[in-house]
Amino acid sequence: MENNDLFDVAIIGGGIVGAATLYKLQMRNPNLKIVLIEKEKVLSGHQTGHNSGVIHSGLYYKPGSLKAKNCVKGRHELVAFAKEHGIAHDVCGKVVVATKESELEFMDKIYENGIANGTEGLEKIDAKRLKEIEPFVEGIAGLWVPCTGIIDFVGATNKMAELAVAKQPLSKVVLGEKVIAINNKSGHHEIVTEFKVFKAKKMIFCAGLQADRLAKMDGVKLKERVVGFRGDYYELTEKAHHKVKNLIYPVPNPAFPFLGVHFTRMTDGEIECGPNAVFTFKREGYGKTDFSWKDTWDALTYRGTWKLFFGNVRFGINEYRRAFSKKLFLKTLQTMIPSLTMDDIKPGRSGVRAMLLGTDGDTRDDFRIEHLEDSIHVLNAPSPAATASLAIGEYVAEMAEEKFGWKK
Repeated sequence: MENNDLFDVAIIGGGIVGAATLYKLQMRNPNLKIVLIEKEKVLSGHQTGHNSGVIHSGLYYKPGSLKAKNCVKGRHELVAFAKEHGIAHDVCGKVVVATKESELEFMDKIYENGIANGTEGLEKIDAKRLKEIEPFVEGIAGLWVPCTGIIDFVGATNKMAELAVAKQPLSKVVLGEKVIAINNKSGHHEIVTEFKVFKAKKMIFCAGLQADRLAKMDGVKLKERVVGFRGDYYELTEKAHHKVKNLIYPVPNPAFPFLGVHFTRMTDGEIECGPNAVFTFKREGYGKTDFSWKDTWDALTYRGTWKLFFGNVRFGINEYRRAFSKKLFLKTLQTMIPSLTMDDIKPGRSGVRAMLLGTDGDTRDDFRIEHLEDSIHVLNAPSPAATASLAIGEYVAEMAEEKFGWKK
């Protein structure tokens, strides 16, 4: 084996977390020869390219958690990165809307979270102020979150990878190569894809929806399992665009592990409404009827999946009904904007969110990053991972420098 064939580190996974890790690691260590391996023919082909494009503020996350710290730090870095490199974005602000008295207590809770997490400019607003910001919204109170924004995450991902490779020409991004095996050799590892073998001294896994499978391939003793949940979006038709100025969120139900259906103005001017959240029978399936025997078997033979189902039966049924009923989806949207009609919405895209479920059905909500002797695994990186990507990338880079003996 010639030295030219040996990379210092291989990063497996080309979503925004993988690209940010490549970028941060390369900028901090210009001499490292790094390969990023992505199984799709483009970067950001799954969670990154199918999310809502929101720059999150840090409002919902437990103070002190990895999510809270990395979201706020990452948000500042991401906005600065977008400004420097011409990535489409807009720090436009959002409202969180309480439509009934029972939501006020939890709205106060997330307000306190936001203050503790350093969410700048956060304020409680009354119904009148809510109307001034979003004239078509009906609510009794709300929160104004001016530091929330929107961004082209796909563009950001590609730019991070481009800058990293420009820094070290011996590094490279390899697309269309699915990792099928990992062989540990003396002094290096073989990362086997469907077409070739890559050799690297160290490995970093940022595999999203496949994180648990690649972790086990690398010998991680992981009790939890990734289970996918599809989110379907509608879009506002052009004649209804005026009803949403920027971003409109409900007060989330604390009993349900998702933020609820919301309105998002995208960087291309379109306005999305959604997503719902339903169990998907295919981890990377974006259609309502997509199916994989392997993914379905893995999910439905896992105790944690059933624990989650049984703990959220009513919510789950309602989400499935909305997935197949435009009328019911509209009814949910009308909770905040009553003037919306069937003619105002049309079917949009969908995304799949990876959730690392514990055997007890717990959603393992915080980021989770672990290491072995020669590898690091990002095991759980749900929202706001895209917002936090540069902070996560730095966190992983610092871990790599320490654990792999690269620290100066």
